[in-house]
Amino acid sequence: MLKHRGFPGRLPGSDHQFTIRRENRKKGATPITERERFRDRRAPDRRADAGFLSALISHFGDQPFERGNLDAGRLSWLINREVKPVGEFDPADYDQLLQIDMELAEASFPELFAKDAPPAFDWDDMDWDDGDEDGDGIDD
Repeated sequence: MLKHRGFPGRLPGSDHQFTIRRENRKKGATPITERERFRDRRAPDRRADAGFLSALISHFGDQPFERGNLDAGRLSWLINREVKPVGEFDPADYDQLLQIDMELAEASFPELFAKDAPPAFDWDDMDWDDGDEDGDGIDD
């Protein structure tokens, strides 16, 4: 499983997880399942979606990327909408390539693309590399 170094582990100031620490070797990767986003979702959940998409855009742009250690639950809110599988989709594969559909992302989250607004999330100012190379909770 590829660990995306420098990618935020969670939404700052919340418990909304963006990455997992280690792969599940017994059961395999948690499958990504498309989840319906209803208009009446709670504001913190909508902010977590926007934050996760903002981090994806900041980290990968419009280039394909491996699922790796990105949280399946968080990806499930964006899959087949703002985030599309590249090639045949295997929802339980850590190596699955994904890509952001920038046009749909801008339509769904216009606040992330506003030219005259300050950045909704400034990931560049945060130090996300915790030094834990092997995911055992100890800085190596």
